[in-house]
Amino acid sequence: MTKETKIVAGILAGAALGAAVALIISSDKSGNLKESVSDWLADVIDASKDRLASASDTVKDSISKVTA
Repeated sequence: MTKETKIVAGILAGAALGAAVALIISSDKSGNLKESVSDWLADVIDASKDRLASASDTVKDSISKVTA
């Protein structure tokens, strides 16, 4: 992993953790908290995978242009 990729992954993980803690602290009384947090986290993980794949493709394209 490149330094930039690690930074982006760290920021996304921190944001996800912060949002999950905020949801837990707000203490949802209806009992749907676990389901909504897991759905939200799955969406965040999917989005971050897409962004990291896109960034990886961009880096690979740039490297191939430089070495060509």
